[in-house]
Amino acid sequence: MKARKLITWLVLLLPAAAGAQVLDIEVTGIAQPTPVAIVPFGWEGRGEAAPMNISTVVTADLRRSGRFDPVPEERMLQKPTDGADVDFQDWGFVGVEAVVVGKVIQTGDNQFTLQFQLFDVVGRRQLLGYRMPSVTRATMRGAAHRAADMIYEKLTGIQGVFSTQVAYVTAKQQGEGRLYSLVVADHDGFNQHTIMESTDPIMSPAWSPDSRQLAYVSFEGDKSSVWVQTLRTGNRFNVSSRPGINGAPSFSPDGRKLVITLGGVDGNPDIYVLDINGRTTTRLTTHRAIDTEGSWSPDGRHIYFTSDRSGGPQIYRVPAAGGTPERVTFEGSYNARPRLSPDGKKLAVVHNDRGNFRIAVMNLERKDLLVLSRGRQDESPSFAPNSDSLIYATRQGRDGVLETVSADGLIRQKMAARAGGDVREPVWSPFPRH
Repeated sequence: MKARKLITWLVLLLPAAAGAQVLDIEVTGIAQPTPVAIVPFGWEGRGEAAPMNISTVVTADLRRSGRFDPVPEERMLQKPTDGADVDFQDWGFVGVEAVVVGKVIQTGDNQFTLQFQLFDVVGRRQLLGYRMPSVTRATMRGAAHRAADMIYEKLTGIQGVFSTQVAYVTAKQQGEGRLYSLVVADHDGFNQHTIMESTDPIMSPAWSPDSRQLAYVSFEGDKSSVWVQTLRTGNRFNVSSRPGINGAPSFSPDGRKLVITLGGVDGNPDIYVLDINGRTTTRLTTHRAIDTEGSWSPDGRHIYFTSDRSGGPQIYRVPAAGGTPERVTFEGSYNARPRLSPDGKKLAVVHNDRGNFRIAVMNLERKDLLVLSRGRQDESPSFAPNSDSLIYATRQGRDGVLETVSADGLIRQKMAARAGGDVREPVWSPFPRH
């Protein structure tokens, strides 16, 4: 009976029918953005234009962050491509606080150098100058994202996440059934590619620490199994297909283990640690209640999980090496789906806020809880690798969409499938390792 109850919890997270997978991104809330100028980048090479408009990508990244308001090109009094030509007085008239100039230089048939400079208009000084050699047509968009990351960090003191990716699950009607897809896309919705497709549900994707693999739950063969798939090759292998429930995988910080939920056909769901190479498991909880949705602390010392052992879903934590679980959340009657921020300072949960299921963040030092989202059925929170923002799933009419919100709740944006339909179960990748 309890295993059936857990399956009911899991089904609530499953996608409904979906249309196209292409995402449109809309900034729906901002907090006094800083005016900046991203001057069109110069081009020194064959042909009339560079293979990609770098300034357009950088401008979109900074605008989408919600912290910056790039001025349109028609308001620019000058369009220098070299820092020596920047006139601070002109930019002061425009009212911007920072200006970025740069150029793309062709050095071979498919070899380019991207260089840019960032200037403080008020202080009349250069803040950043950088050259990226060995850029190709295929890597140029990624280079533009890295430039935006560096500019963002220099201006805010927060590491940028424009070079990161997001994994999520979609489903679309196919005959009398559905086709489920596990999709990976760049942070801005570009370069989408399908990792896995199945007529059986796909759930609970989780990134490996090096961003090279995804773990997920598949219901192939009418049973739940945990799989790990390598993104570059597409190779995948089954790591847990025990009788009953196999669910909710989460990688350990060293990438060698998974915390998973296991429950026999007639048994209780409990938290286990699975050694990926040896396939051996260590049981961490033994309780008649439902224990599920395990998640590692960034230091690897604890595992946070959802349990109804107190009468309703609350967050507990247990030492990863084994020990006695301790309750973490006490505010409200429902707190579930724990996710730790990469800096280890915050805990995201799904919280019952006066009858609405919303995303909340607890400061682990102060123990206070801040409700961030505004929907009625919000779920699946996942922190950005800089700990400054979260992505989660919500509803827009009958459709499932994704939203991001800053950890202080002031900046938010919405990502929806362009043709309508559901997009669910988001998880933000770690920082890429170049």
